[in-house]
Amino acid sequence: MDMVFFGGWQSLARTLVVGVLAYTVLVVFLRMSGNRTLSKMNAFDLIVTVALGSTLATVLLSKDVALAEGALALGLLIFLQFLITWLSVRVSWVKRLVTGEPRLLLYEGELLLDALRKARVTRDEVRSAVRSSGLANLDAAQAVVLETDGSLSVVKRSSQPGETSLRGVQSP
Repeated sequence: MDMVFFGGWQSLARTLVVGVLAYTVLVVFLRMSGNRTLSKMNAFDLIVTVALGSTLATVLLSKDVALAEGALALGLLIFLQFLITWLSVRVSWVKRLVTGEPRLLLYEGELLLDALRKARVTRDEVRSAVRSSGLANLDAAQAVVLETDGSLSVVKRSSQPGETSLRGVQSP
């Protein structure tokens, strides 16, 4: 029964030492990999984050995993994430596979009902995004876009000439 609540001082000391070292390794690796590793999360980033957390927990709590093995696993996950993001900047099909594409939900003040249904976004969520951007009604928005990280972007109407920010946005 004692083993359930207390496994001994040696076990606690191992968790403390390995925890500090594994955490330090993870922070160093993340800093080396650049800001993209810690950016706003899309589905791919969430998977990497969960995998990193799971690996760190395993290294901390499993006596069967040595610190060097855990550090290698953490480094491998971060390297693979770096490689995939590097490829996604250079190869369009990799980018689409990893992050998806933004989706137009409202255009010229009109809700795009098929797009809302496919994206599983409610009319109220679009209205909330428009309000949050400081607009009083839907007609004041040129567009509302569901971004690849799940956030809603509101594009206000503009009479300024220039390239549109809606280029590359998937429309229904």
